[in-house]
Amino acid sequence: MTEAKRKELMEEMEDQIRTIGVLTSGGDAPGMNAAIRAVVRTGLSKGFKVRGIRKGYHGLLKEEIIDLSARDVSDTIQRGGTILQTARCQSMRTEEGQQKAAAICKKYGIDALVVIGGDGSFAGAQKLANLGVKVIGLPGTIDLDIACTDYTIGFDTAVNTAMEAIDKVRDTSTSHERCSIIEVMGRDAGYLALWCGIANGAERILMPEEHDYDEAALVEDIMECKRRGKKNYIIINAEGIGDTMNMAKRLEEATGIETRATIIGHMQRGGSPTCKDRVYASTMGAMAVELLAGGKYNRVVGYSNGEFVDYDINEALSMKKHISNFQYDISKMLAI
Repeated sequence: MTEAKRKELMEEMEDQIRTIGVLTSGGDAPGMNAAIRAVVRTGLSKGFKVRGIRKGYHGLLKEEIIDLSARDVSDTIQRGGTILQTARCQSMRTEEGQQKAAAICKKYGIDALVVIGGDGSFAGAQKLANLGVKVIGLPGTIDLDIACTDYTIGFDTAVNTAMEAIDKVRDTSTSHERCSIIEVMGRDAGYLALWCGIANGAERILMPEEHDYDEAALVEDIMECKRRGKKNYIIINAEGIGDTMNMAKRLEEATGIETRATIIGHMQRGGSPTCKDRVYASTMGAMAVELLAGGKYNRVVGYSNGEFVDYDINEALSMKKHISNFQYDISKMLAI
């Protein structure tokens, strides 16, 4: 064997993936367990060893690493939250933390890492990729704010949870002829608010992306709806707008109509995932391993135009996403 051939074989062996790590990072989302389960079982079926990292990047830096078997992920697909737990980690924003994380992956023989989370989690994965760790990102967030994908793990469950809660508020609001302001989650993105606004037939949707929010005009619209005989007025307020409690007080004072504030809160993150979240998360988890087995890494899995796709992680993080003006206009038209 020539020296060049021997060197080529050595490089191939070094590049070969034997052990896959998986972690969940940032806010939890229903369906994460389905993705973990799919990564573990697909990985084992391909002959890989799979290691779970508890509490996201924080747990990685603390070396909270466990081996995972097919039985370890049994009876998890229907459970909310994440069996690996999750946390936010400021240390991964530092060069020292990133280098330590890469060194720990090497120490535990983790050749590739599947990261389930949002943009912040992907930014950490991108840094690890630059340090030689092979990574695959899976979009896990109830906010639907990842630019490279039309679907994120957990959004479907969260929006259905919020929708059902808002239906209940509407029932009592109609009985008392009240105005109700209902705050949904989403951080700085208005997707949960927009979808609930359309699904619940809200009279008004307030989103961070909106540029024409005018409280005086809102007061006038409430009064006009009252004159037309409407028995309730539902406002869906995105978390990024906030100020829900004070807004309710101001609107009641301005309109003379009893106004109640409801903040749905973290129940949107919990609960058994919907069929869609289970199936799509399972597909994405399996796809992550298939990509690694095929020699593709430093990718982000997404769903676009009805197909599961993957993008280079740098490309994925450079993309921008915008609320659909068409859907927002529809919500206004249907609120008459």
